[in-house]
Amino acid sequence: MPVQNDDKETTTFVYDPYSPKQIALHVERTGIKKAKLESIPTLLLSILAGAFIAIGGAFYTIVITESGMGIGPTRLLGGLAFSTGLILVVVGGAELFTGNNLIVMAWADKKVTSLQLLRNWGIVYIGNIIGSLFIAALIAGSGILYNEDGKFAQTAIRISEHKLALLPLEAFIRGILCNMLVCLALWLCFAARSVVGKVFSIIFPVSAFVALGFEHSVANMYLIPVAWFLEPMNINLAGLLSNLVMVTMGNIIGGGGFVAFIYWAIYIRKIEKK
Repeated sequence: MPVQNDDKETTTFVYDPYSPKQIALHVERTGIKKAKLESIPTLLLSILAGAFIAIGGAFYTIVITESGMGIGPTRLLGGLAFSTGLILVVVGGAELFTGNNLIVMAWADKKVTSLQLLRNWGIVYIGNIIGSLFIAALIAGSGILYNEDGKFAQTAIRISEHKLALLPLEAFIRGILCNMLVCLALWLCFAARSVVGKVFSIIFPVSAFVALGFEHSVANMYLIPVAWFLEPMNINLAGLLSNLVMVTMGNIIGGGGFVAFIYWAIYIRKIEKK
């Protein structure tokens, strides 16, 4: 069945993906809506997103425990499991800080003000923390990490310790690389016309960032605190704050700068000049 493209240049079929130019326009329109969404719905949706990513983090922790598959295959398996979180965010509908870095496209086009951008990011970041901590507390309190003689808990603690051991520059760079892939996964989702297409768009970029060991600020809102709930004396809260600051800054540059701003310069800016 032929339909009219958003840019009114050609006709296509409903199963064909949107073109990069159409994606850019769609991302910009979505960014405007997100930036103008009222505070309470934004907060509630961001709490959901934090919880969804935390569930993905918990799933990741379980499946990599003593997998016996070797480092590479184990990380790939963990990435596939962690993808569940972003799938829930995209298909279920929620507000994720790292994904909302794409609002930079609408900001660069001067359709969203700096105040609207920072307001959205601030509310969503707080909501993501609340949702992540809530799930971390529930997971720790449920006792499931102590199944199998506490092996899952040991994995959770090792993950947290590894993240806290990163140098600030390492955390920052890994944050950049992570959100480049996360925002590209979301960019690909805008190309898809079906739920199945969106799911497959998410799986490979997200699995790549997990397998490569990059750093996602919202994931770390769960993966580090859950270990604190398990063993409070062994987790450095100052280290958690340092990690989140550096990874968050990297995420903003990776998603907002290297994806949203560059695509704006390629597609949206050229449209304005014509």
